[in-house]
Amino acid sequence: MLVRVLYHDHCFDGAASAAFFSRFIRAGFDAGADFRYTGMAHRASQIFEDSLFDGDENAIVDFKYSSNPKLTWWFDHHQSAFLTPEDAAHFRTCHSEKKMYDPSFKSCTNFIATMAKKKWDFAAPDLDDLVHWANIIDGAQYPDPKTAVELGAPAMKLTLVIESSKGSDVVQRIIGRMQHMTLSEIVEQPDIQELFKPLYERHLKSVNVIRERASASDGVITFDLTGCDLEGYNKFIPYYLFPQSTYTVSVSPSSFRTKISVGSNPWAPEEPQHNLATICERYGGGGHARVGAISLEPGEVDKARNIAAEIAAELRT
Repeated sequence: MLVRVLYHDHCFDGAASAAFFSRFIRAGFDAGADFRYTGMAHRASQIFEDSLFDGDENAIVDFKYSSNPKLTWWFDHHQSAFLTPEDAAHFRTCHSEKKMYDPSFKSCTNFIATMAKKKWDFAAPDLDDLVHWANIIDGAQYPDPKTAVELGAPAMKLTLVIESSKGSDVVQRIIGRMQHMTLSEIVEQPDIQELFKPLYERHLKSVNVIRERASASDGVITFDLTGCDLEGYNKFIPYYLFPQSTYTVSVSPSSFRTKISVGSNPWAPEEPQHNLATICERYGGGGHARVGAISLEPGEVDKARNIAAEIAAELRT
C-alpha cells in the first residue's frame, strides 16, 4: 500500500505529526506500507492539485483541509483550517471517522496521538517525548524566552534545522528518524550536526539583525527583514529582546512569498486580547488565536508593509 502524507513543511509539529501518523498506520493498518511525503507551505494561491493525491491512502496532517475525494485521512488543529466555506461544509457533511479537526489542541501531533488511542487503541510510548516537545514547541509552552531562543534542548536544535533547511529532503529524513529514534539521537547524527552548526551561527546573526531593525511601541514590536537574506527566524526572538511587549508584526520576503507574521508574547505582562487568526483571515491568512500569518505573492513588499502597519495600529489599541 502506498500512503501519501502531506504535512506542514519546515515545522516541528508538521514533521512530528507525519512521523506519528506513519507509525500509527504501520502498526494498525499495514506494516509493509510504503510512505511518501510532500511538504506543504502556505502561499498566496493555495490550491491542492489532484496530482498530490497519488497514494492508495492519502493523508493531510497539520495543514488545511481538502475536499478532494481521494483524501482519506485528515488531522488539523488550526483555527484557519479551511480554504473556503465550501471546504468547511464538505468536512461537516463527509462523516468520515478518519478526518478529524479540533482547534483546542496545542499540537497536531498530540491530537493524532490522542485520537489514535481513543478510536483505534494505538499507543507508542517510545514517542511520548516527541509528542511532549511538539506540544511545547507548537503551543509556545516554554517556561521563558531564554529556553525558546538559546536552543539548549535537542528538540530546539532540531527545530532550527527543520525550520531553516532548504528544500524538503532534510525534513523528510528527520520524519523517518522520528519514528524510531530519540530526539537526542537524531540531533547527534553527522548530517544533522553538519547542518546545525552553520544554521546556529545564522540564528545568532538573526538575533542581532532583529535587534537592529526592531522597535517597540505601545506593546507592539515591528520590524522588516527585506534585504536581510533571512528566510525564517525564531519567532520568540522579539520577546527575548523586548520582554515587556505583547505583540509582534513583521514583514519577511522569501523566494516563494512575502510573509506578514503576527504573534503574541507567551510571557506577556498583560494577557493578549486580540485573536490573531481572525485578524489575519481578513487579509487572506490565518493561524491560531495567539499566532498567525499572511502570505502574499513574491515581490509584494509594499502591500505587505501597508498590511503590517494596519495590523500593528489595531494591536496598539
